[in-house]
Amino acid sequence: MRVLIPIPDHDFDVTEVSVPWRLLTEAGHETVFATEHGGSAAEADKRLLDGVIFGLLGAYGEPKDFYRQLVEANAFRRPLAWADLRLGDYDALLLPGGHAPGMRQYLSSPELQQKVAEFWALDRPVGAICHGVLVLARTRDAVTGRSVIADRTTTCLPKYMERGAYYLTGWRLGRYYRTYPAYVEDEVTAALRDSSQFVRGPLARRRGTPTDHRAAFVIQDGNYLSARWPGDAYLFAERFRRLLEEPSRRIP
Repeated sequence: MRVLIPIPDHDFDVTEVSVPWRLLTEAGHETVFATEHGGSAAEADKRLLDGVIFGLLGAYGEPKDFYRQLVEANAFRRPLAWADLRLGDYDALLLPGGHAPGMRQYLSSPELQQKVAEFWALDRPVGAICHGVLVLARTRDAVTGRSVIADRTTTCLPKYMERGAYYLTGWRLGRYYRTYPAYVEDEVTAALRDSSQFVRGPLARRRGTPTDHRAAFVIQDGNYLSARWPGDAYLFAERFRRLLEEPSRRIP
């Protein structure tokens, strides 16, 4: 299976990209990266590699190790351009997140939203985690004019997590944890037909691991899978892999 992973030039989340990449690649799937203009490698949010504040809130050790492997991969070093994407060439679409300012290039791009709308119409697997759900919330269905996830059950970065991280770091990092004036949860919920379709999940006190998913949370609605934050990344990647490999989801 070929999995398309669009990312911005800078500031994507280390864990939300490197963990799915590693697990999908290990399972034998091909990952294809795409940036706005293509041709040169993108860069993750450097704060997440160094520790956001006093060494806290950054990516954990294994995802950082995966990222160091990722930056050496040819598919990552030579991304395609969004404009050149032929959506029918891909079996699945994965939309990672991130909250630093460089993410606006990806989260607000009408060009990328058009490509996502085209892929969504193919009825193939789509996964989104954290801020990545915003791309779908902002992507409009050509027929209804509503968000493509208007009738889906979904999760995303919960407001309490986004607000808590902002309050904890704002004194030093300003609006680093507030990419937009509206909270992600509020914008995603507003894109849904009914607010009950948003599922916040259990209180996130710790991160899931490769072998222990009890702290992680994802929601699957048909061919659409969503997750909340980097702490869900391992479970998200595993469930997305399963979604790809379901016989009923295989593309003829």
